[in-house]
Amino acid sequence: MFSKSKIQEPGPKATEGATPAASEAPAPKPTPSSDYKPTAPKAKPPASVLSSDLNITGNLKTTGDIQVEGTIDGDIRAHLLTIGEGATIRGEVTADDVVINGRIIGRVRGIKVRLTSTARVEGDIIHKTIAIESGAHFEGSVQRQDDPLSAKGKAPLAPPAPKPAGGQA
Repeated sequence: MFSKSKIQEPGPKATEGATPAASEAPAPKPTPSSDYKPTAPKAKPPASVLSSDLNITGNLKTTGDIQVEGTIDGDIRAHLLTIGEGATIRGEVTADDVVINGRIIGRVRGIKVRLTSTARVEGDIIHKTIAIESGAHFEGSVQRQDDPLSAKGKAPLAPPAPKPAGGQA
């Protein structure tokens, strides 16, 4: 059996005939090996937040996370993209994870796409997995792909239905 005192003692096993002074001596601290480098888990940087008073015209591209609360006229590419309730995006959205609480006018591409109850999407969604909460507003088509982020296997989606011309039905 092991005992607590034996675990704390460095070196060879202590003999039963050891003097009490020797067993009470502080254990020498182990010297760190030059091979060992402690690694603390890297803290994930927080998402970049684009505030509600921000209007951007142009494309955004990052390998990090973005939370949009304002208005963007352009395409967005990110790792995790969260669209706030008051946000509006006009353009194509591409991300590993897309959480839509606000409005998107354009195509959405994501491995995981989630439309919350406050979402408004007008455009096509290409996804690997999708979740649409009750109350979400969606106009467009949905297509499942194993790799929705790649532009290669881009299959054309159904064209929008033609609108009747000036009062002729």
